[in-house]
Amino acid sequence: MTKPLLSVDGLTVEITGGGKSFQPVRNVSFEIMPGQMLGLVGESGSGKSLTAMSINRLLTDKAVQIKSGSIQFQGRDLTKLDERAMRKIRGDQIGTIFQEPMTALNPVFTLGDQVSEPLRRHRGMNKKQAWERAGELLDMVGIRDVQRVLNNYPHHLSGGMRQRAMIAMAMSCEPQLLIADEPTTALDVTTQLQILDLMLDLQEQHGTAVLLITHDLGVVAQTCETVAVMNSGEIVERAAVEDLFARPQNDYTKRLLSFMPEGRSRANARPFDGVPDAAPVRADRIAARPLESETAAAAPTPPLLQVKNLLKVFPSRVNARRGGVPVVAVDQVSFSLQPGKTLAIVGESGSGKSTTGRLAMRLIEPTSGEVEFEGKDFLNLDAGELRAARARMQIIFQDTFASLDPRWTIGKLLREPLALHTQMGQAELRDRGAEVLKVVGMLPEHLERYPHEFSGGQRQRIGIARALMLNPSLIVCDEPVSALDVSVQAQVLELMKDLQEQFGLSYIFISHDLSVVEMMADDVMVMSRGKVVEHSESKQLFANPGHPYTRALLAAIPGVNPAERANRAERRRIVELGLAAAVDDAPELVAASVA
Repeated sequence: MTKPLLSVDGLTVEITGGGKSFQPVRNVSFEIMPGQMLGLVGESGSGKSLTAMSINRLLTDKAVQIKSGSIQFQGRDLTKLDERAMRKIRGDQIGTIFQEPMTALNPVFTLGDQVSEPLRRHRGMNKKQAWERAGELLDMVGIRDVQRVLNNYPHHLSGGMRQRAMIAMAMSCEPQLLIADEPTTALDVTTQLQILDLMLDLQEQHGTAVLLITHDLGVVAQTCETVAVMNSGEIVERAAVEDLFARPQNDYTKRLLSFMPEGRSRANARPFDGVPDAAPVRADRIAARPLESETAAAAPTPPLLQVKNLLKVFPSRVNARRGGVPVVAVDQVSFSLQPGKTLAIVGESGSGKSTTGRLAMRLIEPTSGEVEFEGKDFLNLDAGELRAARARMQIIFQDTFASLDPRWTIGKLLREPLALHTQMGQAELRDRGAEVLKVVGMLPEHLERYPHEFSGGQRQRIGIARALMLNPSLIVCDEPVSALDVSVQAQVLELMKDLQEQFGLSYIFISHDLSVVEMMADDVMVMSRGKVVEHSESKQLFANPGHPYTRALLAAIPGVNPAERANRAERRRIVELGLAAAVDDAPELVAASVA
């Protein structure tokens, strides 16, 4: 009988400080067989990443320690090894793909240096041999122009390419176990499909066992053989993937699955009605002032936002004096948005989605084009008029850590918009901040903490709370729920729908998650390489997509039915055809879709 490659038995992790202690991981046990992929799922704070870090012995903070239990890897208890012995195992026998490649990769070393380092350390290769092998690895994970990328630094690459480079580095020594901690969370659906296919291909070719940590149950359904569900530091259920999705036994597992979309027939339904843990604070509790939309006449209203022929050209990243070619990030984009409606902008990373949203708000000045907001020429407002208009439009940024001032408490960050635009006193400002934090699923005591003290998902909620403080008429939502667990995502989307229905809010909803887009959007605009390739009502687009690129985006959505795994090759074919079509998109298709 084959022995487990990894056996975790009774693992308990304890955090101590200030004379107190608690255990975020308690009595966790599971096994991974050679060549098996185990999905470890659960919400933020459930203990998934701490469990993974314990396996790799990366708990470097003295306040965080393995309290009890064993971690048997190839017959050796990793909890008993010293640091020198663990260094020989990390990167060689156990590879790791971290959640945030930009922070995991060293910014002062090239990709070639970083991918070749494990080969030099663990395989005894010289610099030339390791460099050549690093190029082969980058080619294996689908990176083009390998020689250029080898000499690039992490900030030169897109998120998807950085993640591929991390996979190449993690697989460089052909480890027996690969730990993948949220490897596709921030990636668009086509890149996510490619990364997951790559991991499956590497698993099949090298017999690598994989511990896949994720909150995306669709990803688990399409990749894993076994699933372990964590809640509050404990594993509450473990089963074969088919059994867990068909016959969940634990109430928490049933609750997680209840938040998952079930096929695209749910378009424009309200799937979150009746959620037991829906936010208890109603939208009317956070209204800063009455909205004009509350008394709007029944007669047809003009568009809240009208964008015509928007163009943005950035100078080349290459020194212009050396003949660099400028980058056309947004190319003749036109659309309109009615009060109380949601326009979703979808596409891959680099398609121009976020740039379009920022241009509409004048966070970036357009090269040319027209923008009208509430009937006014938004591009020609003076500084005072622009500041007043900004109270009526807000943005939820994708990068929550960069958008929150690390020197300010959460309370100060939330109070700032109201302090600038209203006459509220300090007590009232504090009360309003506490109310909004409750709405997005956080606690009033969080007001006194700083951004770095929160997880990525919690910072995302804080960003949403800040955008809601002024009760704007337009919110540009740039990947507002990409880092959230399915249950928190459901509550936030429910909140956004409630706000929209009650106050007539309008949203520009930028997202790579088309299942969320289908639930939220009235209209969908599909962008590729700065151009609009398709623009139609949400129902029509999801039922009958007209462009191959749109069909590629839909095919890349990970389904929650494990049986769909058999269609992997066909899905990959549709995605490849769609991406190829987007590169050579016909001008008449663009013009027709905008019209």
